[in-house]
Amino acid sequence: MSQTTGSSGTSTGTPPRPADTTRPAMATQLITEQGRTTIADVVVAKIAGIAAREVTGVHELLAQGAGGTIAGLAQRVTGGDPRAQGVRVEVGEREAAIDLKMTVDYGVSIHQVADAVRQNIINRVQAMTGLTVREVNIAVDDLFFPEEALPPQPVEPRVQ
Repeated sequence: MSQTTGSSGTSTGTPPRPADTTRPAMATQLITEQGRTTIADVVVAKIAGIAAREVTGVHELLAQGAGGTIAGLAQRVTGGDPRAQGVRVEVGEREAAIDLKMTVDYGVSIHQVADAVRQNIINRVQAMTGLTVREVNIAVDDLFFPEEALPPQPVEPRVQ
């Protein structure tokens, strides 16, 4: 329980005000004399997803958790927008934190790919939204082997 100081200078047991749950998912609001610009969380997630996929060595981004797996399947069935798949964002008024799960190509330097992905996401999100990216957490959950993507070759019968 947070303690606040009353007008008499004594501490009161007033609980903190609950968070505003009516606020839509917004990344940031830019307010100028000419008007207001609002950037939704999904926009930041799409920017991060596209930026990650631009890096050589990233095979694909993976859905986040069990709910993400179901959402990824639904996205493939309904033809939804896959650009934000595998990306989870937390955004405040001025800052963002980004988590992503990915598969990388076998043979690449995983730490170099992760560093390149992290830097590309930070550069793109900051340039396009003005948000400060506090962290980009990357989970490399799988490797892609090109030979597994090839269709199986027909086997010639040994006898005729």
